[in-house]
Formats: sequence, C-alpha cells, structure tokens
Amino acid sequence: MKSKFILYFLFSLTFIGAISLIQPAKTEFGKITLPLGMVEVQSKGGNDWTRAKVRQPVFAGDKVRTKPKARAEITLNGGGKLRISENSELELTTASVKPMAKDFNANLNKGNVWVAAKAAFGETKNIAVRTPTAVAAIRGTKYRAKAGSNESEVLVYEGKVDINTPDNLSNLRKQNLQNQLQGSGSPKFSLGPVQTIQAPTQVAGPYEVTLEEWITLVEGMQINLRSDGKYSMFEFDKEADSKDPWVMWNLEQDSK
Repeated sequence: MKSKFILYFLFSLTFIGAISLIQPAKTEFGKITLPLGMVEVQSKGGNDWTRAKVRQPVFAGDKVRTKPKARAEITLNGGGKLRISENSELELTTASVKPMAKDFNANLNKGNVWVAAKAAFGETKNIAVRTPTAVAAIRGTKYRAKAGSNESEVLVYEGKVDINTPDNLSNLRKQNLQNQLQGSGSPKFSLGPVQTIQAPTQVAGPYEVTLEEWITLVEGMQINLRSDGKYSMFEFDKEADSKDPWVMWNLEQDSK
C-alpha cells in the first residue's frame, strides 16, 4: 500500500512537471508602481477585473484600466515608465527582455498614455504603443499619446518617435509573410522610418496627406492622425502644453 502511494506521488510530480513544460512561462511586462485611485487589472484570458496593488507584476496579455480621477504607473521590466491617465485602458501585448535589447508593445484602447524610457549605453529599447488610428514607436526618451476611435494624437517631448498607421503595418506584415512563403528570403520590414520631418509651424495644417510610410517626429512636434490615414503635423505650443495637469504631473514624476 505504501509503495503504491509513493508511485502515485511520483507520477503526480512527473505529470505536473510535464504540464509546466508544455505551458510557457509568462513574460513579465513590468510592475504597477503607482496605482492612484481605482486602478484595475485583467489577467490574460480572464474576464474579471481586480484592483491593482503596489508592486503588482503585470504580464504580456494583461490589461490595465483606470476609472475617473485615477492614474497608474507601470515600471517596465528592465527600466522605463508607462503611465495612463483617468478613464484609460492599456493592453500589454508583448514584452521581450534581454540583457542589451528590450522590446515592449501595448495597445492604448482608450485614454492617454505617457512613455518615458532611456536606453542604457549600448542598449536598444523599443516601446511601441498602438492606438485605434496610429502606432508610435519610441526611439528617444519621452512622448505621450491620446487614443480616439476616429483620431489620435502623439506629442514628442524628447528624442524621436516613429509613426505609422495600423493598416499600413498590417499590409507590410502580410507582404513580408507572402515574400517568405514565396522563398524571397528574409522579410524586409523594419521599424526604422523612411523620412524625418521637421515641424514647419505652430499652426495645425489641413488633413490633406495620407500617411503611407514610417515618418519620424522630433522633439516639439505633434501629429494628429485620423482613421482614414490622413494626418496633420505641426509644432505644438510648449508653454500652453506645460500647463496641462496631466503633463505637469508626468514631468514631475520624471524629475524624481
């Protein structure tokens, strides 16, 4: 009887170990370091939302949302910050953290996000945020985005940010996959932009141009990108922008 129990115990351990090998370990996106007000987390594949706790780990596939008068800060695995304002929802899609290369992707389903991250010497750090109408990929240190169903905004405070549309990226990926299936070699898609445009004026121009390729925004620039792919790009008023409570709070946090 005792030997049967031991055999059953060993079999159970083996079975559990096999299951753990089949299920890949979750990739930690970061930790919620400032849950201010009602901040909630939904785990990947789940339906329930639970209130966030200080230093709570969040993983690729999780969602974080804020209720009215709430804010949240996520400290990225390997350094850097993502902050969302009230009435926002951020889906943490993918994270890849290696000693000298870190990549994070998130969907801003609604609301506002502030991204602040500086790569260490010799390190590459890419943080891409997708809104319903735009994809912003950081190459510098600091930007913010506002998600709308018909129009999104991206403002650059430091460094450079690459901008494109979700539809363009989808088409690029389809073309790359087709090239691979046809045996044309490795995919040619890359995150790098094809042009850098300096802001000509502080006045927002008309929405006459359709964004068809990656462009790069430099410090002090803003782009408003509509769901039809047309955009307006201009130099935003830094003095007026600095009085925005959301901007003031983030700059204060970044200075700590």
